Amino acid sequence: METQRITQNFNQNSQPEDQLRSGSVLINRYLIQEVIGVGGMGSVYRARDLHFPNVVKLVAVKEMINQARDEQVRQTIIQNFEREANILATLSHPSIPRIFDYFSHDQRSYLVEEFINGRDLEDILNASPGPLPEEQVVSWAIELCDVLQYLHNHKPEPIIFRDMKPSNVMVNQDGHIVLVDFGIAKAFRVGQKGTMIGTEGYSPPEQYRGEATPLADIYALGATLHHLLTKRDPRVETPFTFNERPVRRFNPAVSPEMEAIISTAVQYNPADRFQSAEEMKEALIAAARKTGILSRISTKSISLTKDDGIKPMWTFQCEDEIRGSPGVDNGILFVGSYDNNLYALDVNDGKFLWKYPTEGGVVSRPAFAEGMVLFGSEDNRLYALSSRTGKLNWTYPTDGPIRCSPQVAEGHVFIGSDDGSMHAVNILSSRRVWKYDTGGPVRSSPFIQGDQLFFGSESGDLFCMDFRGTVKWRFRAKREIIASPLVVRNTLFFTSLDSTLYAVDARTGWAIWRFRMGKGSVSTPCNADSYIFVGSADGYIYCVDGGSSKEIWRFKTDHQVSGSPIVHRDSLYCGSADGNLYCLEYRTGRLRWKFQTGGPITSAPTIYNDILFIGSADHILYALLT
Repeated sequence: METQRITQNFNQNSQPEDQLRSGSVLINRYLIQEVIGVGGMGSVYRARDLHFPNVVKLVAVKEMINQARDEQVRQTIIQNFEREANILATLSHPSIPRIFDYFSHDQRSYLVEEFINGRDLEDILNASPGPLPEEQVVSWAIELCDVLQYLHNHKPEPIIFRDMKPSNVMVNQDGHIVLVDFGIAKAFRVGQKGTMIGTEGYSPPEQYRGEATPLADIYALGATLHHLLTKRDPRVETPFTFNERPVRRFNPAVSPEMEAIISTAVQYNPADRFQSAEEMKEALIAAARKTGILSRISTKSISLTKDDGIKPMWTFQCEDEIRGSPGVDNGILFVGSYDNNLYALDVNDGKFLWKYPTEGGVVSRPAFAEGMVLFGSEDNRLYALSSRTGKLNWTYPTDGPIRCSPQVAEGHVFIGSDDGSMHAVNILSSRRVWKYDTGGPVRSSPFIQGDQLFFGSESGDLFCMDFRGTVKWRFRAKREIIASPLVVRNTLFFTSLDSTLYAVDARTGWAIWRFRMGKGSVSTPCNADSYIFVGSADGYIYCVDGGSSKEIWRFKTDHQVSGSPIVHRDSLYCGSADGNLYCLEYRTGRLRWKFQTGGPITSAPTIYNDILFIGSADHILYALLT
């Protein structure tokens, strides 16, 4: 018996001829950027909400083109689309997309929802060479029980999802479960029969008779977990035969405890199943505790296992490697390249605005002051341009390539050079205020706190200076200091090519502790809470307690980590010479996702309005949602 589906799942197997074009605007508010799904009823688009001009607020716009000839069918389709809008409007749960708008335009209906950046479980399963690991599936199952429990306890009436299956479950960029496509969800009333609706293979027998209750979602969840752990699609099997196809027959690696939970969930008789999502969740946790899985998983942080799970919002290609970090000022993103240019792009869509050519590679992060963008070049010059037009205001010459980033304070720009000096330049006049000989090339970008300047030199010295150019103290490492230092609550942290992360009293220069890494480091530390994070040429990203120097965790990449980490919210982002940008849960070091570029990443990411920007040696600047 085939199941009647009123709503269509959106996939990428068909391409309607009447799709909205990229760049079109709906009701003067939603700027269409890209099609992210298509189906028989219309398309799903990623769009930008123009009611927020100063930030990039992305939404998913779900379109319904009603072309049914039968009037009754047309009305049913409209009612189901409106039902989805009405149901979502009453729900508030982190695993359910928020609804922002619902409207009709040009004989089409649109539902505007929270944009979920991630992949659905069917896509993840199809990309996997075999069944998914039990540890991963248990984590997802616990989260799914949470959201079903919320729906089934909804007031004033329980909500039955009625279409649990892998393609309707997304794993977002942070690794959390999100339930999508509420087109056939329905408020449950005892004794009321509904339409015979669902997806064959996942739906229980009573749902075929229009008698779906909360226990129907339990069955469909069990069928979904069976599919993930066996990679046997229930849609091509004889319905209601899960008892003849136990999980361990196809995947002996699954524990007997997990097999028993799935077997209970997919019982033909509803009375023989778990009687609530909460009961099933408790069984999952008990089984995970018994098998040891519970100690290895975090239901709050689950990894995406594929490199390509994250799709850029936009990209921009330069003519050579991007080794420096981008910077953002007044809605303009600036990035230098080894093609000798500084580029100015629209931060929202990557649109090219202007570029300024120098005579050397630009590898530093730009700074901003007085309406100007300031940056150094390997042509030995510091440049000051109008950030709006790219017009040159002035240049300041040094006697060597400039490979560190400028810092601005008190009307001065401080910049190091390979000429072995730190320079202080007046921003308005471009005149030198002072110059200090450090005894070696300065590629360490200065860190400013109060009226003091901290920076390292390839002489192996870490300097503390005031704004007048007077050295307050210096600390000697065993080898070159190339990375920039960091000051947190009067403690200075920095790395050296001598394989050490140092903690020094920022007031006196006295050593507090040393942490030994496997190899040298050119990575600038960052911090969150009491933790210090840094990369090393040994291929690890380290998390160290800033007070005690105790190692909290380390994460192994596939090459040296010469890029610098940053922390945003509860995630740490860091690039590696293996070409990957890694997103880790900063408290545990657990991988959330990774994004692969076509070349080594040697700089630090920049985050602006929850969008991460990172350049790669593949010549491309990427804009990714965090």
